[in-house]
Amino acid sequence: MRSIFPSAAILRQKYALVSSLRALGLPVASIDDAKPAPGDVFLIADGEVPPAPARTVVVGGEGRFVVPSRDGNPARIAYGPDDSAIGDAFARALIAGPDQPTAADPESLALYALAERVAAADITVLINGPTGTGKEVLARAIHLGSTRAAKPFIAINCAALPESMLEALLFGHQKGAFTGASAGGEGFFRAANGGTLLLDEIAEMPLNLQAKLLRALQEREVVPLGASTPEPVDVRVVACANRDLQGEVAAGRFRADLYYRLSVFPLTTKALAQRPQDIAALAATLVLRHSQGRAVVPWIDASAVELLLAHDWPGNVRELENVVQRALLFAAGDTISAAHILFDRPAAGTAPAATLRHDDAPATLNNIVQMSEFQAIRDTLAQCGGSRVVSVRARGVIFGGDLGAAGGGACPTTSSFDLGGHRAHR
Repeated sequence: MRSIFPSAAILRQKYALVSSLRALGLPVASIDDAKPAPGDVFLIADGEVPPAPARTVVVGGEGRFVVPSRDGNPARIAYGPDDSAIGDAFARALIAGPDQPTAADPESLALYALAERVAAADITVLINGPTGTGKEVLARAIHLGSTRAAKPFIAINCAALPESMLEALLFGHQKGAFTGASAGGEGFFRAANGGTLLLDEIAEMPLNLQAKLLRALQEREVVPLGASTPEPVDVRVVACANRDLQGEVAAGRFRADLYYRLSVFPLTTKALAQRPQDIAALAATLVLRHSQGRAVVPWIDASAVELLLAHDWPGNVRELENVVQRALLFAAGDTISAAHILFDRPAAGTAPAATLRHDDAPATLNNIVQMSEFQAIRDTLAQCGGSRVVSVRARGVIFGGDLGAAGGGACPTTSSFDLGGHRAHR
């Protein structure tokens, strides 16, 4: 894991940020006490000289913006005390990098701290929690924190694999073991040898295959389909389930002996609504992830954060990612506000949001996309002085009707334009 080297100025000005990095499990070191290694990150204040530009994050206190590292230049971020929640979240995402999980809520920080200890023990782990709460992210963090980090991490979804092929896919097969087996296959266990195998949705595994999985875990060997001799494997298994496996055992749908073999150390991920401080942190991380290629990374303002915190998130992090991607589509400028936030449905127990509505029309996704396109075209026309030719070049949208020119005749009350083959009128 790479270390973070904050300057003395950062320790004075952004101590809360440095503390949150420590809480996330990132090693925070001093240039006076340790020698930076390749890959370590430097955290400096605006005006200081970057020690290694491509691995430096410059933090300022004037303005409000975030600029990821590009073309060997340092990443830059600036924010004041009023924007510290989102500012610290953006800064953590820039510093930690894509391999580190995102967490800011005490519950999540405690879970990842526990996972860090479990990673070093090299024991089987069972992760239980609702769909979309980051079980695979947690499993990957365990793998990266273990001595197996340099070896393969292979994740499979037991529910997505055909039942007739699951045994061959898990344990491998020999040539001719079944119809169509024109060549042998090593299977996921042998492919993950030395590393970690994630068995997601383990509750969906057929009962007859559960017995063979139990033997593989106990004996640390697999028998490929069509073979008679077992082959040793050195694999750490992390299993995930979105259903209560103890309840599945009681109902006879899951073997009790396999449950106890998997549940050497159980961990539980909570629904996103139960860890509210993660919402802003995850939103910032997702904005950075999905803003690649944009000239400006939009800032999430307080009104948008307030709306995100008020939602109950039935789809958990996957739903949040959808909301962020929509917001990036609607926010043409440098800010994501409440007007750009659209949910699949309103939060439980609340009235539908009045934002993103036009007159009395229902706030459907189709209507909102249409209104967003209208507003983007109006903004482009305003920026181009009303010139249709310049606007077409700027946005690639074909306008019809006489809109007039800057300083010329007034635009007519009705104009039409072509939106991807759909005629609209203003």
